[in-house]
Amino acid sequence: MTMAEGDSLISVDYEVFGKVQGVFFRKYTQAEGKKLGVVGWVQNTEDGTVQGQIQGPSVKVRELQEWLRKKGSPKSHIDRAEFRNEKKIVALEYRNFSIVK
Repeated sequence: MTMAEGDSLISVDYEVFGKVQGVFFRKYTQAEGKKLGVVGWVQNTEDGTVQGQIQGPSVKVRELQEWLRKKGSPKSHIDRAEFRNEKKIVALEYRNFSIVK
């Protein structure tokens, strides 16, 4: 992958399944997103999952995807993470990474 490809901006929606509510998953996701320098949002769903959107340089988005797939918050137990609607974007649509109530 060239540096230019890693720097191109992408947007992707995600949903994480497993024991991901009541374990500070949103707070840790927000912190990880900020650490990586990506923007977007995270929220709990009525189905017991956590969903959201990530935007940023593709290489950083991939890092957060991997984190959502394998790591999560210390007390979480991730069964799986699904990603959809991935697309290239020309500009970020959010200013930061926020928790949606």
